Amino acid sequence: MKTNNNHKKGFRLAKFPYALSIKSVFLFALILIGIQTPVQAQDSIQYTKPSWYFGVAAGGNINFYRGSTQQLNAELTVPTTFHDGTGVGLFVAPLIEYRPANSRWGIMFQAGYDSRKGAFNTVTTPCNCPADLITDLSYLTVEPSLRFAPFKSDLYLYAGPRLAFNLNKAFTYKLGLNPDIAGQLPTAPVNDDFSSIHANVISMQIGAGYDIHLTSVSKKTQFVLSPFVSFQPYFGQDPRSIETWNITTLRVGAALKLGSGHKIEKAIKQQAFVAVAVVEPEVKFYIDAPKNVPAETNVREIFPLGNYVYFDLGSTKIPARYVLLRKDQVKDFRQDQVELTTPENFSGRSSRQMIVYYNVLNIIGDRMVKNPNATITMIGSSEQGPKDGREMAESTKLYLVNVFGINPSRISIEGRSKPLYASVQKGGTVDLVLLQEGDRRVSIESSSPELLMEFYSGTNAMRPVEIVSGQVAPPDSYVFINADGGTDAYTTWSLEFKDEKGVIQNFGPYTQDKISIPGNAVLGTRPEGDYQVTLVGQTKSGRTLRKETSAHLVNWAPASTEEATRFSVIFEFNSAKTILMYEKYINDVVVPKIPINGTVVIHGHADITGSEAHNQNLSLARANDVQTIMQNSLKKAGRTDVKFVVTGYGEDIAKAPFDNKYPEQRYYNRTVIIDIMPKL
Repeated sequence: MKTNNNHKKGFRLAKFPYALSIKSVFLFALILIGIQTPVQAQDSIQYTKPSWYFGVAAGGNINFYRGSTQQLNAELTVPTTFHDGTGVGLFVAPLIEYRPANSRWGIMFQAGYDSRKGAFNTVTTPCNCPADLITDLSYLTVEPSLRFAPFKSDLYLYAGPRLAFNLNKAFTYKLGLNPDIAGQLPTAPVNDDFSSIHANVISMQIGAGYDIHLTSVSKKTQFVLSPFVSFQPYFGQDPRSIETWNITTLRVGAALKLGSGHKIEKAIKQQAFVAVAVVEPEVKFYIDAPKNVPAETNVREIFPLGNYVYFDLGSTKIPARYVLLRKDQVKDFRQDQVELTTPENFSGRSSRQMIVYYNVLNIIGDRMVKNPNATITMIGSSEQGPKDGREMAESTKLYLVNVFGINPSRISIEGRSKPLYASVQKGGTVDLVLLQEGDRRVSIESSSPELLMEFYSGTNAMRPVEIVSGQVAPPDSYVFINADGGTDAYTTWSLEFKDEKGVIQNFGPYTQDKISIPGNAVLGTRPEGDYQVTLVGQTKSGRTLRKETSAHLVNWAPASTEEATRFSVIFEFNSAKTILMYEKYINDVVVPKIPINGTVVIHGHADITGSEAHNQNLSLARANDVQTIMQNSLKKAGRTDVKFVVTGYGEDIAKAPFDNKYPEQRYYNRTVIIDIMPKL
């Protein structure tokens, strides 16, 4: 058995022998971070990010001892059991890292020195003497890990096993003196090795790190500093085959890595040299340039008043995007000038119509003031149950009572779990959040004829709002260019329009797959013309690709005195039942307004819920249903002079009447728009 006469002070300092080394590692890291900015300012030639990195990792192991140990070896069993303890040990290891460019996944491997050094808490022996035990336990550690960068950024997570092979199992045991007895001679510390130490242990670790790039892409050899932290739980970390002593470790440190990138210019030149073997990106290029139907000087729009107020998930307050008046503003409110009252958080493509809808509670309140016998029912539907739905309905009622002074007895409220026309179906999982947003609403119903649509005897079709607006260029006045796949294939792309005389006009650059250009931006004052259209795309590798097509463009020219009329038919989610509600209205109100030799333009639309193919078919089917109703009505009247133009746009966001951010916008996008034009 080995002994020596180390002093108490030296014994205590041995708990943290590597404090200076750890501070040095972090000081070095800060110095490297400090020089990062001026180094990156020298960017010139660019290189790819390396896939392989080599380097060294260093840090400190903060070790936590738990369990118990008393029999230190065959020759020494101490009188009192040691339990808890802590310590800091050095970790240093070479490392290899592989992570392909533009991939979230990679692998890491490091093997090196791993100290689990520590000191147990001081215990008191039966002789009332303090006793201390420290260890110099250390291993050769082998740590393969799986690396994952969740955002394809410099932040990464890693996890994997730890295989450790014992290098040192020494301990120092120190028995102190009884403070109550004078004249005692100090006891020499005992330095020896633990018995029954596992030759190797298998455990695990999880950790996180962040890559700080110290050199720019102008350097072929790129340095990265990666501060990291890892946690190694006590599972498998029992140093001995006897007793219950185990170790949990928190490791904090940094890795310095270097890798070699590939010169991007060189790669581009090589690609150009063997261009005959390169497969061009697949891009479908076509133009939709329909014959324009002139809009008129004024458009008299009969805008349907949706009888729903949509509430945000988790809230029973009327959303701020709805227009909520003060009591002193009611006297000045007019529904025929409702566009002057703008929502607080307005967002939408067709602002005029959506402002009408966002005043729905004000329009209802105004109509109830002017028709004192009219009554309504507010039915709140909530995925959280009837009680929550009733609170939503109560919010809308209180607004009408407090602001418009409506007698509370004229407004009844109900609460439900689902609306009558529910979007969320049993077992459905696709677009579930969008569907839940659409079902969380208050329905406004009435049996009072003063509030309802003409020629309708139901309860949920509110009388529409009539808007007279100046002429607006119709959707057909735009040329729609489609470069399907262009976002993936090109960094940017542009267009060349060449007319019959060889005059070229350029448009762009663009980054999206679909764009629209006003027809008059190409034609100018020309009524029509033939064009050779070339798409010029810049690939991500620096090459220029060209695709050509031809198009005949017709300029939109408004008439000067005639007036067009627009009606809208609104559908419930994935349903054609609304057609039944509107059929009499179409026959008795809409069809009689079609002039002799007039044109009816019917556009079907859908919201973004569901597949694109399904919505395309659904929008066309709805438009065709409206056309069939109108044609049957005209046939009964003996008329064959009307021309129909029918189109289904599906969920096409470029042609949708509204955005799809809020449930009310998606509701109004489930529509068929009917434009009645005079003789062209």
